[in-house]
Amino acid sequence: MHYLDNAATTRVLPEAAEAAVHAMCTCFGNPSSLHRMGIEASHLLEESRKTVAAALGCLPEETYFTSCGTESTNISLRGAAHLHRHKKGRIITTEIEHAATANTARQLAAEGFEVLFLAPDAGGHITPDALEAALTGDTVLLSCQLVNNEIGTVQPVAELGARLKAKAPEALFHIDAVQGLARVPLTPKKWNCDLMSVSGHKIGAPKGIGALYVKKGLRLPPLMQGGGQEKGLRPGTEALPNIAAFAKACEVRMAQFEADYAHVEQLAAYLREKVQTELPDTAFNGAGDIPHVVNLSLPGCKSEVMLRVLEGDEVYVSSGSACSKGKQSGVLRALGLPKTRTDSAIRVSFAPFNTKEDVDAFIAAARKGVKMLRR
Repeated sequence: MHYLDNAATTRVLPEAAEAAVHAMCTCFGNPSSLHRMGIEASHLLEESRKTVAAALGCLPEETYFTSCGTESTNISLRGAAHLHRHKKGRIITTEIEHAATANTARQLAAEGFEVLFLAPDAGGHITPDALEAALTGDTVLLSCQLVNNEIGTVQPVAELGARLKAKAPEALFHIDAVQGLARVPLTPKKWNCDLMSVSGHKIGAPKGIGALYVKKGLRLPPLMQGGGQEKGLRPGTEALPNIAAFAKACEVRMAQFEADYAHVEQLAAYLREKVQTELPDTAFNGAGDIPHVVNLSLPGCKSEVMLRVLEGDEVYVSSGSACSKGKQSGVLRALGLPKTRTDSAIRVSFAPFNTKEDVDAFIAAARKGVKMLRR
């Protein structure tokens, strides 16, 4: 089996699974309980928070646990909008965001906010000048990805944040860093970032756990009411097994950050070299700023058909965002690519456990698919 769809989800690390089992079977008290079992669970919760905060480049008290990146993004966008509900100013995002941002922004537009979607350049970047042209004094929020989930583009968030705060100092800056965690060093304070979303299952933790950075001093309203956990921002009994697993995944991945990056960089270079020599007429899509995500098109080979061919040889990739469930990529359309490219796009995404054998298997299966589909 050759799993190359790590931007969709990753295999749970053994260390993370062990941490989850410990929290489920040994340290299983409710962190809000006042007896010894509850106090031990609370200690594990706060130690986990410290570990995740270190990976996010922020303080533990700025780190809130959620169920996933989508929830973190919804809390951020809807919370920021609520703070400016009487002003109903401008919200700026981009045409290449994850559905968690794009669909929430559209909902806020229906509620009366002015929402502007910035177009990327040909490589998938949002230029600071494009943002500058869109900024107004009544801008209340900017939301963008750090790393694009389909093409691996890294946005110039430091410059975007600086331009935002210079023109609209009261506006909030939200960054979707779901694909950036453990792939790009996270420095929200240097980026003038107020809110930042991450998700555990992209780095070897189980599904069902995410986190949200909220800049110290900023208070958002919760999406739901409950018992006051997570300082009232995200009420509900904390999912301690998932939280402990997330912390352990952060610990492992951050300890191996440089070695993992170098390994994935070698794999991406090897893939590009093999594609160029063995899959002629292939085109690469987007700037591909990080090596973890490589998006390519095989004109004449429909993505959904090629996926079935690859699956037959136990090679697992995707045609874009898993959340789009096979729909044609809006990201690639936003880049202005022709239909022949968007209809034949394949996303290969790496994790540290991948090897050159996985790349070789992909190339062999893709060559077979090209011969079948280009008759």
